[in-house]
Amino acid sequence: MICTLCPRNCGAERTETAGNGFCGMPSVPVLARAALHMWEEPPISGSRGSGTIFFSGCSLRCAFCQNEQISRYYYGKSITMERLREICQELIAQGAHNINFVNPTHYAHVIAELLEKPLGVPTVFNTGGYDKIETLQRLEGKVDIYLPDLKYVESDTAQRYSRAADYPQRAKAAILEMFRQTGPCQFDADGMLQKGVIIRHLVLPGQLEAAKQVMDWVKDTFAPGEVLFSLMSQYIPYGHASDYPEINRPLRKSEARKANEYMDLIGLDGFTQEPASASEQFIPPFDLTGVEKKA
Repeated sequence: MICTLCPRNCGAERTETAGNGFCGMPSVPVLARAALHMWEEPPISGSRGSGTIFFSGCSLRCAFCQNEQISRYYYGKSITMERLREICQELIAQGAHNINFVNPTHYAHVIAELLEKPLGVPTVFNTGGYDKIETLQRLEGKVDIYLPDLKYVESDTAQRYSRAADYPQRAKAAILEMFRQTGPCQFDADGMLQKGVIIRHLVLPGQLEAAKQVMDWVKDTFAPGEVLFSLMSQYIPYGHASDYPEINRPLRKSEARKANEYMDLIGLDGFTQEPASASEQFIPPFDLTGVEKKA
């Protein structure tokens, strides 16, 4: 395939055995982990866990990425479409409330094909937010829940930390398309999200005003209750953060507190994190759990 799935539009030839594009991945799915995950937002994880499937490779280059083992260094194993469907069914059999495709942008073609046949539980597109409208449109009616980041509102910051100067406009446009597809959040009798959009934002050190601008955009763009907002304070200096002195430190408690207070002040409906979430213990082990078929 000649790939133009993500905003990079690199036009790389991705074959079954080689990936020469920005994401570094072949055309077939490469996975690093597939397991129940309890640390997503409450209406995603619920009491039994979200069936998370972690794809390798990435269309961003976030300096602080906690998943760089798979996003930047491509650890993972190639599997067939048949095996991917089996993995989904195995997670459902374990009690997964939903199937949660993590970092799926460069595998949107795989997900679209997989979901031609519904899985029987809600599906989650858990993305960094750097998505093309045209690619998302291929998923309409197949993805139930969108879980995008809105990392930046300033192009200079997006370029510095993720090598994507066009991120702000791309992510905002993508979120609007996601909402067009799903409409307002819908829940079942147990409070589990069945359809809708949750917008995430990770507060970076020294970027409190930027976090407020993200929240302002969400408030000004959506009516109360149409989407949920997840304010994340789990930042720790990781990956290549040491190359950027201004973010090479943990988030201060005062920064997290002020961000939370602002979210309350403007009345955004959603979630915040406890200070204890800023720990490496919450980074999943990428060890091919659930990927390889048991004998």
